[in-house]
Amino acid sequence: MAIVNRLTVDGRDYFLPEPVTQLKQQILEAIKAGGGYVNVPPLRGGPGIDILFSPGMPVTWSQIDVGESASTDDDGDSDDEFPQI
Repeated sequence: MAIVNRLTVDGRDYFLPEPVTQLKQQILEAIKAGGGYVNVPPLRGGPGIDILFSPGMPVTWSQIDVGESASTDDDGDSDDEFPQI
């Protein structure tokens, strides 16, 4: 099982791997400074994306547990192999 973090910024979702403690701190510092760019890393490899964070911008965090389902359904569906997010 893995934890994926969802960062929603101004209505757009970004999915992030653990750990996010340092990223949260960078975002908070940018907002406290009156605004600033923070590089948000991708879920899997790559350069990430620079996002301008500013006071008053709607930002929310959530965590999603991703892994095998403990479902006991035997209806033949293969959907259990892919987590529903």
